[in-house]
Amino acid sequence: MSESDEKIQKPSCEGRRDFVVLTASAVAAVGAACCTWPLVDSLNPSEDVLALASTEVDLTNIAVGQTIKVMWRGKPVFITHRTDQQIKEAEAVPLSELRDPETDEQRVKKGHEQWLVMIAICTHLGCVPMENKGDYDGYFCPCHGSDYDSAGRIRKGPAPKNLVVPSYRFISDTKIVIG
Repeated sequence: MSESDEKIQKPSCEGRRDFVVLTASAVAAVGAACCTWPLVDSLNPSEDVLALASTEVDLTNIAVGQTIKVMWRGKPVFITHRTDQQIKEAEAVPLSELRDPETDEQRVKKGHEQWLVMIAICTHLGCVPMENKGDYDGYFCPCHGSDYDSAGRIRKGPAPKNLVVPSYRFISDTKIVIG
């Protein structure tokens, strides 16, 4: 073989090698992307959670003094149409008597004081309280005896905090959106 023949064969081997390396790298990159995408996609919230990100509730069928329970983000939420007496009782409570001091005005929306919206999970161990029960005309958790008043504030029992008020807004006088 002459020297010119070796030079001709040498570049063709390098060209093939470069092609094989480039092809293998491309296949590896596509394979890595195909394996990584399901992992990244699994970190997105599921459709049932996204559907519950906000809940619209029609208030027209809730009678005065009645409490309904709706689900929001997998949690029960109490919506209470409070009576005038319940509102007066809640406003009259001195903050010094409360374990977790919060005024009634801080727990309701201005102009809609008759509507109380709270997550229906006891702040002690996560039980669901019963509505319109207890010593304070409000909510009672039968698991360990936590007693909440008509504004959902803890009055006695082991619960350390008031029932949580979720973010909500009125979109009309008869409809709210929770979340």
